[in-house]
Amino acid sequence: RRRMRVLELYSGIGGMHYALIESNLSYQVVAAVDINTTANQVYTHNFPNTALLNKTIEGITLEEFNKLSFDMILMSPPCQPFTRIGLQRDLDDPRTKSFLHIVDLLPRLSKAPLYILLENVKGFEKSAAREYLVKTLRECQYTVQEMMVSPTHVGIPNSRLRYYLMAKRSAFQLPRRVLLRTPHLLHTSAHHRTNRTRNSDLSVQQIQAFLEPQEDVHEPQHLLPPKTLLRYAQLLDIVRPSCRRSVCFTKGYRKYVEGTGSVLQCCLDTSVEDVFPSLDQCSEEEKVQKLLDLKLRYFTPREVANLMGFPQSFTFPESVSTKQQYRLLGNSLNVVVVAKLLQLLVTPELQHKDGGPH
Repeated sequence: RRRMRVLELYSGIGGMHYALIESNLSYQVVAAVDINTTANQVYTHNFPNTALLNKTIEGITLEEFNKLSFDMILMSPPCQPFTRIGLQRDLDDPRTKSFLHIVDLLPRLSKAPLYILLENVKGFEKSAAREYLVKTLRECQYTVQEMMVSPTHVGIPNSRLRYYLMAKRSAFQLPRRVLLRTPHLLHTSAHHRTNRTRNSDLSVQQIQAFLEPQEDVHEPQHLLPPKTLLRYAQLLDIVRPSCRRSVCFTKGYRKYVEGTGSVLQCCLDTSVEDVFPSLDQCSEEEKVQKLLDLKLRYFTPREVANLMGFPQSFTFPESVSTKQQYRLLGNSLNVVVVAKLLQLLVTPELQHKDGGPH
Protein backbone atom coordinates (compact mmCIF):
# COMPACT_ATOMS: atom_id res chain seq x y z
CA ARG A 1 0.00 0.00 0.00
CA ARG A 2 1.31 3.44 -0.94
CA ARG A 3 2.63 5.53 1.90
CA MET A 4 0.86 8.79 2.59
CA ARG A 5 2.91 11.78 1.46
CA VAL A 6 3.07 14.39 4.21
CA LEU A 7 4.10 18.06 4.02
CA GLU A 8 5.21 19.42 7.39
CA LEU A 9 4.99 23.22 7.57
CA TYR A 10 6.49 25.27 10.44
CA SER A 11 8.30 22.06 11.32
CA GLY A 12 10.19 23.41 14.36
CA ILE A 13 12.00 20.67 16.26
CA GLY A 14 9.93 17.94 14.59
CA GLY A 15 6.95 17.51 16.93
CA MET A 16 4.58 16.71 14.04
CA HIS A 17 7.08 14.22 12.58
CA TYR A 18 7.33 12.42 15.93
CA ALA A 19 3.52 12.41 16.13
CA LEU A 20 3.42 10.64 12.76
CA ILE A 21 5.81 7.97 14.07
CA GLU A 22 3.75 7.60 17.25
CA SER A 23 0.51 7.29 15.25
CA ASN A 24 1.74 4.16 13.40
CA LEU A 25 0.38 5.44 10.11
CA SER A 26 2.19 4.58 6.91
CA TYR A 27 3.72 7.87 5.74
CA GLN A 28 6.65 9.65 4.16
CA VAL A 29 7.47 13.29 5.01
CA VAL A 30 8.13 14.76 1.53
CA ALA A 31 9.38 18.07 2.95
CA ALA A 32 9.62 19.98 6.22
CA VAL A 33 9.69 23.79 6.11
CA ASP A 34 10.91 26.26 8.75
CA ILE A 35 12.99 29.44 8.93
CA ASN A 36 14.25 29.07 12.52
CA THR A 37 17.86 28.00 12.02
CA THR A 38 18.31 26.58 15.55
CA ALA A 39 15.08 24.56 15.26
CA ASN A 40 16.26 23.34 11.87
CA GLN A 41 19.55 22.16 13.39
CA VAL A 42 17.60 20.08 15.90
CA TYR A 43 15.28 18.74 13.20
CA THR A 44 18.14 17.66 10.93
CA HIS A 45 19.97 16.13 13.89
CA ASN A 46 16.95 13.87 14.56
CA PHE A 47 15.71 13.38 10.98
CA PRO A 48 18.84 13.54 8.79
CA ASN A 49 17.05 11.91 5.84
CA THR A 50 14.11 14.29 5.59
CA ALA A 51 14.26 17.12 3.05
CA LEU A 52 14.22 20.30 5.13
CA LEU A 53 13.62 23.61 3.37
CA ASN A 54 15.10 26.55 5.23
CA LYS A 55 12.93 29.18 3.58
CA THR A 56 9.84 31.27 4.17
CA ILE A 57 6.57 29.56 3.30
CA GLU A 58 5.37 32.58 1.34
CA GLY A 59 8.52 32.11 -0.80
CA ILE A 60 7.30 28.71 -2.02
CA THR A 61 5.44 28.92 -5.32
CA LEU A 62 2.30 27.06 -6.35
CA GLU A 63 4.42 25.10 -8.83
CA GLU A 64 6.83 23.99 -6.07
CA PHE A 65 3.92 22.93 -3.87
CA ASN A 66 2.39 20.95 -6.74
CA LYS A 67 5.68 19.14 -7.36
CA LEU A 68 5.68 17.85 -3.79
CA SER A 69 2.34 16.11 -4.50
CA PHE A 70 1.29 15.62 -0.85
CA ASP A 71 -1.72 13.85 0.67
CA MET A 72 -1.55 15.61 4.02
CA ILE A 73 -0.53 19.00 5.42
CA LEU A 74 0.53 19.29 9.05
CA MET A 75 1.04 22.79 10.38
CA SER A 76 1.46 24.80 13.53
CA PRO A 77 1.54 28.44 12.32
CA PRO A 78 3.08 31.21 14.49
CA CYS A 79 0.82 31.71 17.48
CA GLN A 80 1.94 35.21 18.50
CA PRO A 81 -0.78 37.00 16.47
CA PHE A 82 -3.42 35.18 18.56
CA THR A 83 -2.04 34.77 22.09
CA ARG A 84 -3.58 36.32 25.18
CA ILE A 85 -0.38 38.22 25.94
CA GLY A 86 0.26 39.26 22.33
CA LEU A 87 -1.30 42.25 20.61
CA GLN A 88 -3.81 39.95 18.90
CA ARG A 89 -3.34 41.68 15.59
CA ASP A 90 -4.56 38.54 13.87
CA LEU A 91 -4.57 39.00 10.07
CA ASP A 92 -2.71 42.32 10.29
CA ASP A 93 0.28 40.69 11.97
CA PRO A 94 3.10 40.18 9.45
CA ARG A 95 3.66 36.72 10.97
CA THR A 96 0.27 35.65 9.58
CA LYS A 97 1.48 36.23 5.98
CA SER A 98 2.83 32.70 5.47
CA PHE A 99 -0.38 31.16 6.80
CA LEU A 100 -2.51 33.26 4.43
CA HIS A 101 -0.26 32.18 1.56
CA ILE A 102 -1.07 28.52 2.29
CA VAL A 103 -4.81 29.15 2.59
CA ASP A 104 -4.80 31.10 -0.68
CA LEU A 105 -2.98 28.31 -2.48
CA LEU A 106 -5.29 25.53 -1.28
CA PRO A 107 -8.03 25.97 -3.91
CA ARG A 108 -5.38 26.28 -6.65
CA LEU A 109 -3.39 23.10 -5.97
CA SER A 110 -3.47 20.60 -8.82
CA LYS A 111 -4.19 17.86 -6.29
CA ALA A 112 -5.95 18.84 -3.06
CA PRO A 113 -4.53 17.05 -0.02
CA LEU A 114 -6.88 14.51 1.59
CA TYR A 115 -6.08 15.61 5.12
CA ILE A 116 -5.07 18.77 6.97
CA LEU A 117 -4.20 19.09 10.65
CA LEU A 118 -3.48 22.45 12.25
CA GLU A 119 -2.44 23.24 15.82
CA ASN A 120 -2.50 26.66 17.46
CA VAL A 121 -3.01 28.46 20.76
CA LYS A 122 -6.26 29.02 22.59
CA GLY A 123 -7.47 32.28 21.07
CA PHE A 124 -7.02 31.16 17.47
CA GLU A 125 -10.59 29.82 17.51
CA LYS A 126 -11.88 33.41 17.80
CA SER A 127 -9.62 34.85 15.08
CA ALA A 128 -10.37 36.11 11.60
CA ALA A 129 -7.53 33.85 10.40
CA ARG A 130 -9.46 30.80 11.58
CA GLU A 131 -12.66 32.08 9.98
CA TYR A 132 -10.90 32.56 6.66
CA LEU A 133 -9.34 29.08 6.85
CA VAL A 134 -12.63 27.32 7.66
CA LYS A 135 -14.50 29.21 4.92
CA THR A 136 -11.83 28.25 2.36
CA LEU A 137 -11.79 24.60 3.48
CA ARG A 138 -15.58 24.34 3.18
CA GLU A 139 -15.47 25.89 -0.30
CA CYS A 140 -12.88 23.24 -1.19
CA GLN A 141 -15.28 20.49 -0.03
CA TYR A 142 -13.53 19.58 3.22
CA THR A 143 -15.31 18.37 6.32
CA VAL A 144 -13.93 20.27 9.29
CA GLN A 145 -13.72 19.29 12.97
CA GLU A 146 -12.29 21.62 15.62
CA MET A 147 -11.47 21.02 19.26
CA MET A 148 -9.49 22.19 22.27
CA VAL A 149 -7.30 19.47 23.76
CA SER A 150 -4.85 19.37 26.65
CA PRO A 151 -2.28 16.59 27.32
CA THR A 152 -4.17 15.85 30.58
CA HIS A 153 -6.89 14.37 28.35
CA VAL A 154 -4.45 11.66 27.24
CA GLY A 155 -3.10 10.99 30.73
CA ILE A 156 -0.06 13.29 30.69
CA PRO A 157 0.30 15.51 33.81
CA ASN A 158 0.81 18.77 31.94
CA SER A 159 -1.66 21.49 30.95
CA ARG A 160 -1.14 22.69 27.41
CA LEU A 161 -4.57 23.58 26.11
CA ARG A 162 -4.39 23.97 22.35
CA TYR A 163 -6.77 24.49 19.45
CA TYR A 164 -6.78 21.78 16.77
CA LEU A 165 -8.43 21.76 13.40
CA MET A 166 -8.77 18.59 11.36
CA ALA A 167 -10.03 18.66 7.80
CA LYS A 168 -10.75 15.78 5.47
CA ARG A 169 -11.84 15.58 1.83
CA SER A 170 -14.51 13.02 2.72
CA ALA A 171 -17.17 13.14 5.39
CA PHE A 172 -15.97 12.26 8.84
CA GLN A 173 -17.50 12.31 12.24
CA LEU A 174 -15.41 11.99 15.37
CA PRO A 175 -16.59 9.48 17.98
CA ARG A 176 -18.61 11.32 20.65
CA ARG A 177 -16.12 10.58 23.42
CA VAL A 178 -13.44 12.47 21.55
CA LEU A 179 -15.10 15.86 21.58
CA LEU A 180 -13.36 16.73 24.75
CA ARG A 181 -14.37 18.98 27.57
CA THR A 182 -12.37 22.16 27.87
CA PRO A 183 -10.55 22.17 31.19
CA HIS A 184 -10.37 25.35 33.24
CA LEU A 185 -7.16 27.27 33.09
CA LEU A 186 -6.39 27.83 36.74
CA HIS A 187 -2.94 29.38 36.81
CA THR A 188 -3.37 31.81 39.64
CA SER A 189 -1.13 32.48 42.59
CA ALA A 190 -3.72 30.60 44.64
CA HIS A 191 -2.54 27.47 42.84
CA HIS A 192 -1.87 25.54 46.05
CA ARG A 193 -5.62 25.47 46.64
CA THR A 194 -7.02 25.27 43.13
CA ASN A 195 -4.65 22.58 41.96
CA ARG A 196 -5.32 20.11 44.70
CA THR A 197 -8.54 19.13 42.97
CA ARG A 198 -6.76 18.63 39.67
CA ASN A 199 -4.39 16.26 41.44
CA SER A 200 -7.01 13.65 42.12
CA ASP A 201 -7.67 12.54 38.53
CA LEU A 202 -6.23 9.03 38.52
CA SER A 203 -6.48 8.72 34.74
CA VAL A 204 -3.51 11.11 34.63
CA GLN A 205 -0.05 9.70 35.35
CA GLN A 206 2.20 10.98 38.12
CA ILE A 207 5.00 13.38 37.29
CA GLN A 208 7.64 10.95 38.52
CA ALA A 209 7.04 8.80 35.42
CA PHE A 210 8.45 11.68 33.34
CA LEU A 211 11.49 12.59 35.42
CA GLU A 212 15.08 11.75 34.59
CA PRO A 213 16.83 9.36 36.98
CA GLN A 214 18.09 11.47 39.91
CA GLU A 215 21.71 10.64 39.18
CA ASP A 216 21.39 12.08 35.65
CA VAL A 217 20.18 15.45 36.90
CA HIS A 218 23.03 17.73 37.84
CA GLU A 219 20.99 19.27 40.65
CA PRO A 220 23.02 22.40 41.54
CA GLN A 221 22.54 23.90 38.08
CA HIS A 222 18.78 23.35 38.21
CA LEU A 223 18.02 24.55 41.75
CA LEU A 224 16.25 27.91 42.04
CA PRO A 225 18.68 30.54 43.38
CA PRO A 226 17.94 32.29 46.71
CA LYS A 227 17.28 35.59 44.93
CA THR A 228 14.52 34.06 42.83
CA LEU A 229 13.04 32.28 45.84
CA LEU A 230 12.88 35.46 47.88
CA ARG A 231 11.31 37.54 45.16
CA TYR A 232 8.94 35.10 43.54
CA ALA A 233 8.17 32.30 46.03
CA GLN A 234 4.45 33.18 46.12
CA LEU A 235 4.17 33.03 42.33
CA LEU A 236 5.82 29.68 41.79
CA ASP A 237 3.76 26.70 40.70
CA ILE A 238 5.28 23.99 42.90
CA VAL A 239 4.69 20.30 42.18
CA ARG A 240 5.97 17.09 43.78
CA PRO A 241 6.92 13.88 41.94
CA SER A 242 3.62 12.32 43.06
CA CYS A 243 1.53 15.14 41.54
CA ARG A 244 -0.66 14.52 38.51
CA ARG A 245 -0.46 18.04 37.09
CA SER A 246 1.97 20.74 36.00
CA VAL A 247 1.41 24.04 34.22
CA CYS A 248 2.22 24.70 30.58
CA PHE A 249 5.94 25.17 29.86
CA THR A 250 6.55 28.24 27.72
CA LYS A 251 9.64 29.47 25.91
CA GLY A 252 10.30 31.84 28.82
CA TYR A 253 10.85 28.97 31.27
CA ARG A 254 13.73 29.74 33.65
CA LYS A 255 13.95 33.28 32.28
CA TYR A 256 10.69 34.47 33.82
CA VAL A 257 8.94 32.98 36.82
CA GLU A 258 5.21 33.54 36.60
CA GLY A 259 3.18 31.36 34.25
CA THR A 260 6.14 29.84 32.41
CA GLY A 261 6.02 26.32 33.88
CA SER A 262 6.07 24.42 37.17
CA VAL A 263 9.04 23.80 39.46
CA LEU A 264 9.74 20.52 41.23
CA GLN A 265 9.99 20.13 45.00
CA CYS A 266 12.79 17.62 45.63
CA CYS A 267 12.84 17.56 49.44
CA LEU A 268 9.67 15.77 50.46
CA ASP A 269 10.12 15.93 54.23
CA THR A 270 8.48 19.34 54.43
CA SER A 271 5.34 20.45 52.69
CA VAL A 272 4.73 23.74 50.93
CA GLU A 273 1.61 24.14 53.08
CA ASP A 274 3.80 24.11 56.23
CA VAL A 275 6.35 26.59 54.87
CA PHE A 276 4.34 29.28 53.11
CA PRO A 277 1.89 30.54 55.77
CA SER A 278 4.72 31.26 58.22
CA LEU A 279 7.02 33.06 55.76
CA ASP A 280 5.67 36.52 56.56
CA GLN A 281 6.80 36.23 60.17
CA CYS A 282 10.37 35.26 59.20
CA SER A 283 13.46 37.38 58.78
CA GLU A 284 14.88 37.42 55.26
CA GLU A 285 17.57 34.92 56.23
CA GLU A 286 15.11 32.47 57.78
CA LYS A 287 12.83 32.91 54.79
CA VAL A 288 15.60 31.96 52.36
CA GLN A 289 16.58 28.98 54.49
CA LYS A 290 13.03 27.68 54.70
CA LEU A 291 12.60 27.99 50.94
CA LEU A 292 15.99 26.43 50.22
CA ASP A 293 15.01 23.49 52.44
CA LEU A 294 12.25 22.60 49.95
CA LYS A 295 14.96 22.02 47.32
CA LEU A 296 12.98 23.52 44.46
CA ARG A 297 14.44 22.87 41.05
CA TYR A 298 13.55 23.55 37.45
CA PHE A 299 12.54 20.66 35.22
CA THR A 300 15.41 19.75 32.88
CA PRO A 301 14.92 20.14 29.10
CA ARG A 302 14.75 16.33 28.84
CA GLU A 303 11.94 16.23 31.41
CA VAL A 304 10.03 19.00 29.64
CA ALA A 305 10.43 17.01 26.39
CA ASN A 306 9.10 13.91 28.19
CA LEU A 307 6.03 15.81 29.40
CA MET A 308 5.50 17.00 25.83
CA GLY A 309 5.44 13.43 24.57
CA PHE A 310 8.81 13.39 22.79
CA PRO A 311 10.33 9.87 22.69
CA GLN A 312 13.68 9.00 24.28
CA SER A 313 15.21 8.87 20.79
CA PHE A 314 14.74 12.65 20.49
CA THR A 315 17.93 14.54 21.38
CA PHE A 316 19.39 18.02 21.03
CA PRO A 317 22.71 18.51 19.22
CA GLU A 318 25.49 19.61 21.56
CA SER A 319 25.69 23.02 19.88
CA VAL A 320 22.22 23.98 21.20
CA SER A 321 22.40 25.70 24.60
CA THR A 322 20.10 24.84 27.52
CA LYS A 323 18.40 28.22 27.14
CA GLN A 324 17.74 27.52 23.44
CA GLN A 325 16.42 24.06 24.32
CA TYR A 326 13.78 25.56 26.64
CA ARG A 327 12.83 28.13 24.01
CA LEU A 328 12.39 25.52 21.29
CA LEU A 329 10.38 23.19 23.52
CA GLY A 330 8.18 26.07 24.64
CA ASN A 331 7.26 26.70 21.01
CA SER A 332 6.59 23.04 20.25
CA LEU A 333 3.50 20.86 20.59
CA ASN A 334 2.48 17.75 22.48
CA VAL A 335 3.45 14.74 20.38
CA VAL A 336 1.03 12.25 22.00
CA VAL A 337 -2.01 14.51 21.55
CA VAL A 338 -1.23 15.08 17.85
CA ALA A 339 -0.57 11.35 17.29
CA LYS A 340 -4.01 10.50 18.68
CA LEU A 341 -5.67 13.14 16.51
CA LEU A 342 -3.84 11.85 13.41
CA GLN A 343 -5.20 8.37 14.08
CA LEU A 344 -8.71 9.77 14.38
CA LEU A 345 -8.29 11.79 11.21
CA VAL A 346 -7.00 8.96 9.05
CA THR A 347 -7.80 5.58 10.57
CA PRO A 348 -11.57 5.22 10.02
CA GLU A 349 -10.89 5.54 6.33
CA LEU A 350 -8.10 2.97 6.39
CA GLN A 351 -10.28 0.52 8.30
CA HIS A 352 -13.06 1.06 5.83
CA LYS A 353 -10.80 0.58 2.80
CA ASP A 354 -9.12 -2.66 3.67
CA GLY A 355 -11.09 -4.22 6.40
CA GLY A 356 -9.16 -3.52 9.55
CA PRO A 357 -6.77 -1.31 11.40
CA HIS A 358 -3.03 -1.56 10.84
